[in-house]
Amino acid sequence: MDPSAMSALQSPPLSFSSSITKFSAATINLPSHCKNPIATTITACVAASPPAMSPSSCLGFKNLMETFTVDVHRAEGRPLNVPLLAPFTIASSRLERVENVGIRIELSNGCVGWGESPILPHVTAEDQPTALAKAADACLFLKESSGKTLGVVLNEINGMLSGHSFASVRAGIEMALIDAVANSIGIPLWRLFGGFSNEITTDITIPIVSPTEAAELASKYRAQGFKILKLKVGKNLTADIQMLQAIRMVHPDCLFILDANEGYNSEEAVQVLEKLHEMEVTPILFEQPVHRDDWKGLGYVSDVARNKYGVSVAADESCRNLADVKKIVKENLAHVVNIKLAKVGVLGALEVIDLARASGLDLMIGGMVETRLAMGFAGNLAAGLGCFKFIDLDTPILLAEDPVFGGYEECMLSFSGFEYKAMGIVHSPLAKAYGRAPAEISNLMDEFCGNLLIKYVLIFIASKRCNGAQNRCVWNLFCELQYLSDVVK
Repeated sequence: MDPSAMSALQSPPLSFSSSITKFSAATINLPSHCKNPIATTITACVAASPPAMSPSSCLGFKNLMETFTVDVHRAEGRPLNVPLLAPFTIASSRLERVENVGIRIELSNGCVGWGESPILPHVTAEDQPTALAKAADACLFLKESSGKTLGVVLNEINGMLSGHSFASVRAGIEMALIDAVANSIGIPLWRLFGGFSNEITTDITIPIVSPTEAAELASKYRAQGFKILKLKVGKNLTADIQMLQAIRMVHPDCLFILDANEGYNSEEAVQVLEKLHEMEVTPILFEQPVHRDDWKGLGYVSDVARNKYGVSVAADESCRNLADVKKIVKENLAHVVNIKLAKVGVLGALEVIDLARASGLDLMIGGMVETRLAMGFAGNLAAGLGCFKFIDLDTPILLAEDPVFGGYEECMLSFSGFEYKAMGIVHSPLAKAYGRAPAEISNLMDEFCGNLLIKYVLIFIASKRCNGAQNRCVWNLFCELQYLSDVVK
């Protein structure tokens, strides 16, 4: 990290998500509330490990949107500059280093959340100066928006940073605000988004490099346990085939995802599939084979890929908003859509996910080139929802430095790649009570009249007017009892 970035990170230190543990080859469990974090690093506060029993359903994020009143004390955007292990080349761009924007939001109760707005030339619309300027505007707006519910504030941010032009900044602000609110109530993000699981397994990406370099990377990733390789292609058809052949020699058992990043025309894309068929190689996914506006070509490749070669095609750059997904569904243009928070934001992603699931499309989650701030949030979303067939959240592994301390736990698996683990206390229906006055909380008892345990805890909150750490203790106590007694369904 360069000196200017180091200075930007020094005071106060970055904090990310109460809900997840250290990402490391050896498991490290952090304390539930971090003390005296190291300057120039991003620090995480971590909740306890969840019980081993299957999680029960929870009201989650939508309830919190309606009930949590936001009061932002401080908010700012900072440069987040990190070198890469090697240049990251795809069909549409080349990245020498990460120059993203970190977003820090501190609520009046002292809880802090972090988000990240990635900058990827020719993919995201913003450059770093633009992202910093728009983040500053949004942060000023947040500080003047006290007394509104989380849902109202997030919708106003969506209106302020609308469309694809500021989607990356919008995503960073949303992540940070949601993270701060999750910290406030001691609820892990994976639980907030549904609680399906607290772990996922990612693929690993090989950028466009020479066949020799590709083979070296594939051999390295095979030794590390990665089973799914995502290969960047699309600049030169012949060179792409040579790279694939070289990888196949050193990692014959790997599964392939091809990502052309709009690099081919439709005929070239079909040619690649023909060549692979001759090599007796069938990719598990062919991502964005043609230009994002070539809808006819996308439909053609999808049809040939599925019906002739049994390969699914994913729309990535062609999927930048809800309208794009509706078009894909209506005209049967792809089999999978790739959700990236920097393309559509958090709220936008949830809308796209709902539509895709209802329409029978498979889902992939990916990123630009981000640190563990953005990847950790996306990982929690994917783990909590449990609906993603393809997981591509590997870019922190490609960085030469890790500016994040805490965040999530990385486990080396023998044959399954890296597993992202998010640890924490479960959510419960008591989110409806958080931040309410005693009279309002008492009125909630009717909704849970059949559950004495919930009534007792609600009465406790109403009588004590708990807030902050006290309230989190109540949540945690209830959640432990919830698992032991199995009274909340």
